[in-house]
Amino acid sequence: MSKSIKVALAGAGAFGIKHLDGIKNIDDVEVVSLIGREFEKTKEVADKYGISHVTTDLAASLALPEVDAVILCTPTQMHASQSIDCLKAGKHVQVEIPLADSWKDADEVVRIAKEVGKVAMCGHTRRFNPSHQWVNHQIKAGKFNIQQMDVQTYFFRRTNMNALGQARSWTDHLLWHHAAHTVDLFAYQAGSPIVKANAVQGPIHPTLGIAMDMSIQLQAANGAICTLSLSFNNDGPLGTFFRYIGDTGTFLARYDDLYTGKEEKIDVSKVDVSMNGIELQDREFFAAIQEGREPNSSVAQVLPCYKVLHNLELQLNAH
Repeated sequence: MSKSIKVALAGAGAFGIKHLDGIKNIDDVEVVSLIGREFEKTKEVADKYGISHVTTDLAASLALPEVDAVILCTPTQMHASQSIDCLKAGKHVQVEIPLADSWKDADEVVRIAKEVGKVAMCGHTRRFNPSHQWVNHQIKAGKFNIQQMDVQTYFFRRTNMNALGQARSWTDHLLWHHAAHTVDLFAYQAGSPIVKANAVQGPIHPTLGIAMDMSIQLQAANGAICTLSLSFNNDGPLGTFFRYIGDTGTFLARYDDLYTGKEEKIDVSKVDVSMNGIELQDREFFAAIQEGREPNSSVAQVLPCYKVLHNLELQLNAH
């Protein structure tokens, strides 16, 4: 490897810390600037990880000539505009999922990335989780074809909290954030574009202003189908659980664990160099920069997902 990659990380919350922990395991990459909403809290995190430059202004980090790349772990509503700012400043960018909360903005990020010729990637982590990679390898080897995916994304978020149980400054979204994971993963694993999509949603929350429950049906061009159930009202096991039903077997993916349909555990520890999906995602980002290539989960690759979300939003708003 030639020189180390110098990184600015924006967003020192729950997800930003996951990236900092992952990057610690990657050679020749150094986080040199940390951007957060509250200076003191951000400095606390920066001190813990040995990051010298701390700011509340992304522009201040973009102005640093040594910064090669930026990772954005900021509120959803800022993703598209900040990605564009990074690209226009000549920096490679990895933005956490979702790329945007509108089709127009997602499309614009892809356009600018192409124009400036920098690596631009979106954190669709499911592509990198070892459990889903294992299934992908079976598909690519011709040993398994998806007939149906059954997915449950369940959280308990009747108040506006983040993954650390702290109050959020922004509102999360079932469609534009949580559904994005599965919509992209389904098309990626099926190896076929989504041609049909249907959604219904439950009542709108009086203070959060979003639907707390949603059901989505998808069909790929090759005939495979997907049923996705989402809830912020679920007071039970939390997270996203995947059932892959195929022509040669059934697999259950729960975070980084994978089981057969008969609950026999499958060893996925040797699928990649780490069991940490965020670290694997970051490794792909930095490798793409060093090798001058398009990364898996580039903004261009995930763009079709946002077109599907856009069409679902139009459908939901019409009802």
